[in-house]
Amino acid sequence: MPAKNKQTKAPKGTVGVEKFRGKLRLRLPRQIFGGKQKYISTGLEDTPENWKRVQSKAWAIEEDIATGNFDPTLVKYRPQSHLSLAKPSENFIVPLNLNELWEKYTEFKSTQVEETTLRLNFNRVASHINKLPTKLLKDSTEIRDYLVSKNSPYTAKRILMQINACCNWAVKSELIESNPFQGMAQEIKSPRNSADGIDIDPFTAQERDIIINTFREHPIYHHYTNFVRFLFMTGCRTSEAVALKWKHINSDCSKITFSEAVVSISSQKIRKGLKTEERRDFPCNKSMQSLLLSIRPENYKSEDLVFPSVSGKEINSHTFHAFVWKGSVNKGKRYIGIVQGLADEGKIERYRPQYQTRHTFITLALENGLDVKDVARLVGNSPEVIYKHYAGRKRDLMVPEF
Repeated sequence: MPAKNKQTKAPKGTVGVEKFRGKLRLRLPRQIFGGKQKYISTGLEDTPENWKRVQSKAWAIEEDIATGNFDPTLVKYRPQSHLSLAKPSENFIVPLNLNELWEKYTEFKSTQVEETTLRLNFNRVASHINKLPTKLLKDSTEIRDYLVSKNSPYTAKRILMQINACCNWAVKSELIESNPFQGMAQEIKSPRNSADGIDIDPFTAQERDIIINTFREHPIYHHYTNFVRFLFMTGCRTSEAVALKWKHINSDCSKITFSEAVVSISSQKIRKGLKTEERRDFPCNKSMQSLLLSIRPENYKSEDLVFPSVSGKEINSHTFHAFVWKGSVNKGKRYIGIVQGLADEGKIERYRPQYQTRHTFITLALENGLDVKDVARLVGNSPEVIYKHYAGRKRDLMVPEF
């Protein structure tokens, strides 16, 4: 083979030309900066003509290095238009916009968080970032105002908190010099009575019973009656009820152990651990014990689902809420959900989303005398959350005789 085809190491003093994120940049020799790597970003697209321009600049810098005329401040190499220079006293920081930073931050966190967190939370923030009218860090105020105008206060606050964490990481990683989003999330006030991102608006006990009875009498959706009863009677998260198997319930159905959750991402169901803890035991009262015993098959298997869908698989919580609970329009056909229908008919005061089954249980448990700490243990929240979002809610008070 001819010697010219053999790959050789570039000699000292060589200025490299390389492509980075679709743009050309100059890679300066480490030895002239005490072993530190510095770059000059050109801002030029990766085209043959631009390669020639940038290569000419590289040769000129090499000539200065060889003759002792190199300018370590890089001011001498400032072009008339596109080239941006590294600061003389610090490593050059490649300018990144917000979506590029989020991509790098996601890659960094990918080994530290669960797959579901990446695919749900991180992808959700990425989706919001992609919709922004500008992604330049210098437009942080415009980004904040856009998020506030397009989302609820809670959602806008959560997105800004994530962006702030990303930019804090980017500063520590020397990708940006400062965090323009610092403190912005704290300026947004979320609704007082909210938890898990949803306003607390529980059903009354009477409304709860109307909903359950309507499910029981429905010609199609009666299959989900016991699933809905279970949600109201335990206050568990929907993902926890979907994941429940008979192995999670003891032999006499006096205790439930919540240890898994199922979430749906892009029509794919993923089984994972609980949101706030490894496991949670729920003692069954007589009504719950009776319910579980009545629906347990005679020849059940430990891996069988307690609340399967009509097809025998795990319930898709999004589909259940969209079509069964609330109703939806699909391919021009309108599906009337049970709870939305009850609200339209005036049989319940107003429509509330399915997650309010959890808030209903917590509220009724407190109103019936359960201690805050005990309610927190039952539903997998901290006492602080219960105190903040539930125990302080306005409700009818009576002054005792004394």
